[in-house]
Amino acid sequence: MAANMYRVGDYVYFENSSSNPYLIRRIEELNKTANGNVEAKVVCLFRRRDISGNLNTLADSNAREFEEESKQPTLSEQQKHQLKHRELFLSRQFESLPATHIRGKCNVTLLNETDVLAGYLDKEDCFFYSLVFDPVQKTLLADQGEIRVGSKYQAEIPDKLAEGESDTRIQEKLETKVWDPNNQLKDPQIDQFLVVARAVGTFARALDCSSSIRQPSLHMSAAAASRDITLFHAMDTLQKNNYDLAKAMSTLVPQGGPVLCRDEMEEWSASEAMLFEEALEKYGKDFNDIRQDFLPWKSLASVVQFYYMWKTTDRYIQQKRLKAAEADSKLKQVYIPTYTKPNPNQIMVPGSKPGMNGAAGFQKGLSCESCHTAQSPQWYAWGPPNMQCRLCASCWIYWKKYGGLKTPTQLEGAARAGSESGPRGHMTRQEVQGMSPFTRNEGRAKLLAKNRQTFILQTTKLTRIARRVCEDILQPHRAARRPYASINANAVKAECMIRLPKATKTPLKSKLVPRQSLATIVKDLAISAPLKLKASRGPPTPINRNQANQPRVGQSLLGKRGFDSAAGVPYPANGRPYTSGMRTTSQSVIKRQKVSQGEAPNPVVFVATKDTRALRKHLTQSEMRRAARKPHLLVRIKLPPPPRSLAMPLLPSSTSEPIVLED
Repeated sequence: MAANMYRVGDYVYFENSSSNPYLIRRIEELNKTANGNVEAKVVCLFRRRDISGNLNTLADSNAREFEEESKQPTLSEQQKHQLKHRELFLSRQFESLPATHIRGKCNVTLLNETDVLAGYLDKEDCFFYSLVFDPVQKTLLADQGEIRVGSKYQAEIPDKLAEGESDTRIQEKLETKVWDPNNQLKDPQIDQFLVVARAVGTFARALDCSSSIRQPSLHMSAAAASRDITLFHAMDTLQKNNYDLAKAMSTLVPQGGPVLCRDEMEEWSASEAMLFEEALEKYGKDFNDIRQDFLPWKSLASVVQFYYMWKTTDRYIQQKRLKAAEADSKLKQVYIPTYTKPNPNQIMVPGSKPGMNGAAGFQKGLSCESCHTAQSPQWYAWGPPNMQCRLCASCWIYWKKYGGLKTPTQLEGAARAGSESGPRGHMTRQEVQGMSPFTRNEGRAKLLAKNRQTFILQTTKLTRIARRVCEDILQPHRAARRPYASINANAVKAECMIRLPKATKTPLKSKLVPRQSLATIVKDLAISAPLKLKASRGPPTPINRNQANQPRVGQSLLGKRGFDSAAGVPYPANGRPYTSGMRTTSQSVIKRQKVSQGEAPNPVVFVATKDTRALRKHLTQSEMRRAARKPHLLVRIKLPPPPRSLAMPLLPSSTSEPIVLED
């Protein structure tokens, strides 16, 4: 009963999605709506997964500084990974959520210098925060309400002076005496002097024009003159004049007129007081934010002094009574029963009991993405739907409460991105390459750094075996046609380990492909492209997308194939015949410019012409396929003989006889 009773001030879990982690909120108010439902006004707290990467880097540096200052014990990599799931970021953003979405209580505390970070991992539903996140400005700031506990906040007490030892401290930097209780005046004399000081203050307000406008009546001026600022000034005057009443009286009323002492309550206007009350309602006693957002022309000391004087007014007492009456009308607590409905992400085989290891559309034999266990009373679908990932019961609860997996995995970031931006129909090349089971970690890091260069997939022996053993799961032909679709590497590895002991021991028949020797290949390259050609000293050839005036020369071994020859007729890369003034491939090769990676040109586009299309019609379908599979080989086209032209009688170009048309 007590566990399901939620009160104002409790930190609770809210569920807004069946697949996303819980939201962590603090209940500020419990309100009953017109239709009888209960809504909770809550303060938002954010996880690391909810903020940007730059802010995560800032939070990491703040965590390192805290560990160095507090001398935390060394943590393992897994503990550091799980500790990030326990860190929250406080905010001042409010929202209203249905109370029926509450899924349990948690404990959130301000991180203290005396706390041990590893202690949070030993406690269930325990979180901490040290920074404040602004969702609008996208900034992280230190919490101003920090409790100053620790060695650096302790007072340094000097040793006791021995008898006859002199005090070497600088007396000016120590406290200043403002009142001596052992003075020669009696209490009635001091009271009489204070009454005179109040009368002088009332007379000074009558002479001041601004004060007479604010306090038009005598009662208001007398009340303002009776405030603490007047009494403090009178007692300071007695102390400075060594408690001589005659000198003190002359100090109160100098030759220029009576001294007027006003505090913050008199200095502030009515509009400024209204702004302060509005800011106090929004930010509470956070005077830095009150000054920054509402009263930037006031100093911080002025705001603090006004607050403590404002608490002595009738205005504060009236607001306190109104808030107490509103609090009595609002709910103090609410009972929410335990949520027992099944989660839509549960994996169940139709017609079987819950908790079976398998589901419709899921491959059997899959392990948990977090703890890699193969047995669990209940499985839950997790991550992108096409990945077919799942979590066991304990890891699913960890995911919902803490917003991450127990062990760091590559798919956690993809699941986070999918949950934030919704399902995508495709993935980038970096994401597919990063989650592919056929890529090493070194190649993955290089790919992220050099995304404009060619990358090579290097397979391991286990990967090659898995292609043969788990061909029904991997489906290599289908994966080759859809390179943008991701592959569940863990599923393939787990199934391979299961099938590998049961696989046949007979060696698989493989077709040997004859390969030419290196010497033969070098010899063929030397014949087709001599190495002793000298580059001309002319200006460098510009690199354009479509080279209309110059042919593309110096093709590499695996480059685009140009129609360099067709039945003995030379053709350039764009399909148009050479003119007499153009350079052919038999002439010297022009040295190309070296272009940096950042200024790399766009790929060359080959535009088909009428001549190119006409030449393609003379290729059979098998020749077209062979040319597509081996683009580095030249294509020989046999052109048919041109049709014979019919003999036409030659007509004279002009005649002197008239032309007669007969009907």
